[in-house]
Amino acid sequence: MALEFENTIMQEQFLEIVQGDNQTALREFLDDQNISDVAHLVDEYPEYEYQIIDALSIHRAASTFKILDLPTQKRVMRDLPPAKIAELLNELSPDDRTDFLEGLPSSIVRELIKLLNPEERKITLSLFGYPENSVGRLMTPDYIYVFENDTIAQVMENIRRNGKNSETIDVIYVINDKGELIDDIRIREFLLNPPDKKVSDIMDRRMIALNAYQDQEEAYKAFKMNNRVALPVVSNSNKLLGIVTVDDVLWVATEEFSEDIQKIGGAEALDEPYLEIGFVRLIKKRVGWLIILFFSEMLTTTAMQYFNVELGKALVLGIFIPLTISAGGNSGSQASTLIIRAMALGEITLRDWWRILRREILSGLTLGIILGCVGFLRVGLWQVLHFYDYGKYYVRISATILFSLIGIVLWGSVIGSMLPIVLKRFKLDPATSSAPFVATLVDVTGIVIYFSVAYIMLKGYLL
Repeated sequence: MALEFENTIMQEQFLEIVQGDNQTALREFLDDQNISDVAHLVDEYPEYEYQIIDALSIHRAASTFKILDLPTQKRVMRDLPPAKIAELLNELSPDDRTDFLEGLPSSIVRELIKLLNPEERKITLSLFGYPENSVGRLMTPDYIYVFENDTIAQVMENIRRNGKNSETIDVIYVINDKGELIDDIRIREFLLNPPDKKVSDIMDRRMIALNAYQDQEEAYKAFKMNNRVALPVVSNSNKLLGIVTVDDVLWVATEEFSEDIQKIGGAEALDEPYLEIGFVRLIKKRVGWLIILFFSEMLTTTAMQYFNVELGKALVLGIFIPLTISAGGNSGSQASTLIIRAMALGEITLRDWWRILRREILSGLTLGIILGCVGFLRVGLWQVLHFYDYGKYYVRISATILFSLIGIVLWGSVIGSMLPIVLKRFKLDPATSSAPFVATLVDVTGIVIYFSVAYIMLKGYLL
């Protein structure tokens, strides 16, 4: 409550100053706020967003700009004076600048790159040379490197001279004369050792590095497993190219998570916020999956038509179709979601497929027996309590429900768990084995299982 009250007071002060058109007072007010609070003001008052960024010192403007969402960044750039745009682009770190430019049309990118000074332009173009979603697009060349023959006194002087322009000085990187990475050393090691000691004396040559061509998801896994704030990025020949910091990787993880959630829901990933994306593009993102699922469901209709004679002889079977089929779809969707999550977190790999299959067979069998028993009791109780008359063969109908649910839930669990692994094996995105797709697939096979069991249990009685 206190925090909300403070935010309200801050917003009132901001409105009073910005509406008074006092640029000096606005600059002083914004300089007293945290960067996150300034970004919040930009989000809350879009009509003043470019004035806020324009009033900030260039360093604070860049720090604020990089945490805004892309649509806001586009509007700010559109409204800022050309001189401020040039300053802002040159002040942004290379990785943040590349990330922003990636979301713009190529014609605009070309014009903005012209505003960069020669050195920053060279860096930006080199980052664009790496594949989309690669670690190379995330890295920044702003880091501290030393040589193994340097003394600690020389290293500390290097840090004092160049550290201000470095993304982080928590880790110092050691290279040889060829520019190859040979070690990374935490700064505490330099602080705790005497000045005349050489870098080679404190090296252990145990290091973790990313390749510039690796997928960005691999970088996320590396940070998660090794508890680092920054990791070096090397070329295929082990040349040190730059570093990736944990804040950039967290943004990647958030984007990947959002993309997977959208795919699991049966839609293509949106590359813009929901309320910002155009209506036609939104329809295009959703209609493809819906058409695929619609045609898939037609297979369910075909299966129903195939068993039309049996259904005509025993209409009571139609009552339980939604019950049995939905149970299979739900179990398949559960298994698919669990496996996709485990793969994303690195808990399982393709080599674990047999262990997963065995586990899901046991899980599916157990869940199927539990649901089957519930279905068996439901039919029996409704018959005994006279809620519904299933006829004199109600026990066999109960048994049909029992064994159908065991088979359908077991099959759904197996399909739901194996489909993401198969897709991953063929270099496809496991998230595309979405819950709707798995449910549709299990619907078709579930109909076949249900009527096959019914034919066996009720042949010579109702069929």
